[in-house]
Amino acid sequence: MMNHRVGPHHKMWAKALVILSVPIAEGRRFSRPAEAGYTLVALLALMTVLALFALAAAPSIRQQSQREREIEAIFRGEEVAEAIRRYYSYQQRKVGNGVAALPTSVEQLLEGVSIGSTKKVQVLRASAARDPLSDSGEWNTVRPASAQLADFQRSVILFAGNVRPPTRDPYLQLVERDMAPPVLGGLGLTSITPTSSLDDNSSGPFIGVSSTSKSSSILTYYGIDRHDGWIFTPLFR
Repeated sequence: MMNHRVGPHHKMWAKALVILSVPIAEGRRFSRPAEAGYTLVALLALMTVLALFALAAAPSIRQQSQREREIEAIFRGEEVAEAIRRYYSYQQRKVGNGVAALPTSVEQLLEGVSIGSTKKVQVLRASAARDPLSDSGEWNTVRPASAQLADFQRSVILFAGNVRPPTRDPYLQLVERDMAPPVLGGLGLTSITPTSSLDDNSSGPFIGVSSTSKSSSILTYYGIDRHDGWIFTPLFR
């Protein structure tokens, strides 16, 4: 007959389980603060790494933002240059060739050109009338035969391989040499004394616009790497 009594060896095993279970439970209980400490250290290390990545990426983000604003400034400036060309082509039929047919303010470009007694032709959209590189958002207007225009013309000539790009608009071709007297690109000297006494920042007719920002640029425009040196004009194109 099988003996169903629980032998002493069973009691010993059960007792051993009881004894062993005590340090295991206590070990788990005591290990929780250590685990929490390791987690905090790991979190701090991760935050430090992320902060270092953010610091490293910050200059690149700023450069990308400036690059996008410069691209937009060139796009809008080219629109203003085209608006000046169109404005002049309409006005010269009324007042004749010369500075009298040029606009005297950006607002005139926004208003458009009157044709007949009632019709107006829009030559510039509102968003292009603002300079994205300057704090004020206003373009600096560039006068005919000004020193600023002469400097830009010199840069264009050097950029084009010491060749002056021709002005293609037939109406502006007739007055190009009066509005932008030729310069010697290689020597940096004007070959003809400017015929206009208008200062760069004075009010009056203008043949181009530039940014009021004097910051160095990431992009170059005709080889020019400063914002206020970029002149957007219908001349030399």
